[in-house]
Amino acid sequence: MNQQLLAKTFVELADNLVADFDLIDFLRLLTDRCVGLLGASAAGVLLADRDGELRVMAASDERVRLLELFQLQNDEGPCLECFRTGTPVTATDLSLETVRWPRFAVAAGRSGFGAVQTLPMRLRDEVVGALNLFRTAPGPFDPAAMPVAQALADVATISLLQQRSALRSTVLNEQLQTALNSRVLIEQAKGKLAERQGVDMERAFTTLRGYARAHNRRLSDVARAFIDESEPLPGLVN
Repeated sequence: MNQQLLAKTFVELADNLVADFDLIDFLRLLTDRCVGLLGASAAGVLLADRDGELRVMAASDERVRLLELFQLQNDEGPCLECFRTGTPVTATDLSLETVRWPRFAVAAGRSGFGAVQTLPMRLRDEVVGALNLFRTAPGPFDPAAMPVAQALADVATISLLQQRSALRSTVLNEQLQTALNSRVLIEQAKGKLAERQGVDMERAFTTLRGYARAHNRRLSDVARAFIDESEPLPGLVN
């Protein structure tokens, strides 16, 4: 494991422990670093909205995003099980899980994934979501990496639950709802930019995210401006 990248990741996650941060970008950082550090082929994060329903909030690539959506639409899969029980869920060979998750196991195989490890995002008894790690090949994840994965999930959870007051739940719900609304804008902007530039959705997201960071702006604000064409965004499109 790259110890320098690990240390940098914890510093970056800690830097987001402020009252106002870009939740979508924060969670995408979490999934990207899980892939870079933990030997995972891909990663995704699902969080509960104000009604307690899980929503896809971040994914390291488009395959995972679509698979996570499939999981929610079919009410079946490791993330849902992890969220409901508050405990890690492991499947080292998804081809053998057709009884446990008949639709999800088949869909995961078609998407090119052979194993999954899901970790709860929780603080004490409050579970706010789950972190999914996928491998393309069947087999166990590195046992030494799993405590690190849980630590990353825990730091992200603390960031979400930073408002330690009687109104904490209300604050969290409002923050998550805002992030959900932002996610819709970002998906629309991805589609528009992908069509305009002739690139795939993942490349479009990387371009939007890079522009927002380079100009010190929130990703959702850049997405809204691009969709509405309410202001020039020099350098974003040719």
